[in-house]
Formats: sequence, C-alpha cells, structure tokens
Amino acid sequence: MAAVRERSHILKKQGLISLGEAIVDYIALDSSNTTYERLLGGATVNVAVGISRNGIPSSYLCKLGMDETSKFVEGELKKEHVDLSFCSYEPNKNICSVYIHLNQHGERYFHSYVNETPDEWITSAELDKRLFNTSKIFYFGSGTLFHPIARNTTEQALQYAKEENLLIAFDTNIRLKRWENENQCRETILSYVQKADIVKMTEDELLFLTETDTLEKGLEQLVKMEIPFLFITKGKYGAYAIHDDMRIHVPGFVVKAVDTTGAGDAFMAALLSCFHDRGIPKNEAELTEYTEFANKAGAISATKLGSL
Repeated sequence: MAAVRERSHILKKQGLISLGEAIVDYIALDSSNTTYERLLGGATVNVAVGISRNGIPSSYLCKLGMDETSKFVEGELKKEHVDLSFCSYEPNKNICSVYIHLNQHGERYFHSYVNETPDEWITSAELDKRLFNTSKIFYFGSGTLFHPIARNTTEQALQYAKEENLLIAFDTNIRLKRWENENQCRETILSYVQKADIVKMTEDELLFLTETDTLEKGLEQLVKMEIPFLFITKGKYGAYAIHDDMRIHVPGFVVKAVDTTGAGDAFMAALLSCFHDRGIPKNEAELTEYTEFANKAGAISATKLGSL
C-alpha cells in the first residue's frame, strides 16, 4: 500500500465508523462465580466509545435484537453518545455474552463465550453508504472475520471506505477460540492487515501472525507488507510505532492495574483520535506524541474494572 497522504476533502469530514459486534461481559463478583456484574464490552464497541469520549462523532455498526440485553447495549451506547442509527435489527438476535470467573486467588479468567444466534450479523445489504460519505475514519477488527457473513459485510464496508477515501484502521485482536484453526485465523487476518492504513497488534499477535519467536524477526516480515502505520503494543512496556524508515519505541506508564481488559482498545481509540483531529503525523516527534497519548489512555483504562 502506498504511503498515506492527507486528502484535503477529508479534512472537512468528521467522525469514526466502527464495525463489529457488541458483547456483554458478565464479571463474577466473588469466587463462588454465581453473581455477576453486567458490563458492556467488545473491542469495536470500546473503540467507538473511546472516540466519543474524546469528543469525536462516533457511529457503531452492528446487528441488535429486541430483547432486554439489546436494550441494555443500546442504552449504554446512547449514554456514551455513540450513534446507532445505522445499525440493523433482528427480533431473534441475541447479544453475545462473555463470562469472566474468579479463581481461589482472586484472579479473573475467561470462562465461556456464549452466542445463541451465531448466524445473525449485520449484512452487506444493510450497510448505508451515506454514513461513509461524511465520516473520516473506518475502523474494524478481526473479532467477526471468522464468519462468512461478517466477512462479506466487512468487504463491502472497506469498498465504501476506499471509494470515499477514508482512513482505514484495523486491530488484529486475535481470539483463537472463534476460529476453526490457527492457519485459517492467520491467513485471514494477514489478508486484512494489507488493506489498512493504520494497524495495531500486540507483540504476541505479531509473533503468531509471522510465526516467529522475536519481535525483530516478526517486524522484518511485516515491514515487507508496506503497512503505512504499524503499532505494536507491549502492555506496561509501551509500544512501537513504525512508519516508512521510522521505528520508534515509546515507553509505557506504570499504574496499579485492576483490569487490563480493553486497554488495547483504549490505546487504539486515543491513537485514532489523534489521527482524526491532527491528521497524519508529519515527523518522528508527532508520531511519538500520538503513541505516548495512546499509551497513557491504555494505562488509565487498566485502573478500573471493565473493558470501558
């Protein structure tokens, strides 16, 4: 992909589109794992909310149902001023649930993922191109790409985004349990990495995707894909930002972590807020500023319970 250039007519556009799947997290309140706190989650939801909290118009695209859980999702997103007017609705749709349990040491761990309507997704025919006419950034992740309907919708959204010259941002955000096998996951995600202007992944995801055992070896492979802006996050150790010949490491911020779920999404939302408001970083200093701001957001998000 050629280097990203600032497009003058995009400067007049405002807002981010996030495409994905809303998830409700049920987090156990004690080690009996019988009582839960219900919290809104899902990577693409987290980014949509993070963008809105930074004062940027934010639109979320997904399929919602008519039951109480969908009403909960709607209510939470509307509180965050996220626009849902371009979502689709299906009476039989059930929102996906993730159950987080506590072990005897008080540590949280993933227990189960429940999707009672696995074939209900927003379809390509339900996308409205008018939203892409006025927006500035299109963001998506890999969390739904395992399903053919979701992939088709993503392809249509990418086509609209490219036709309207939106910046395209992608988070690899790998959840292996959703995929048939590792090869399908790896090949699919790598194909989408090459369609984005801005890509974020963790160091572990880099090693998985490139089938290497060190960050340096992994970067050697990814650099060949000519991703305009690549960000590799390392948790409390900060992040790498790679653009053309620039390779910058920006240290992280030390905090007392309560729940790291969603920290990467907070990083992405902060990063995309910089791209939205300030444009393409023009030099190493600006790229460093963007990454430092994103590191700070990710660290702060880890100090409270829940992915938001």
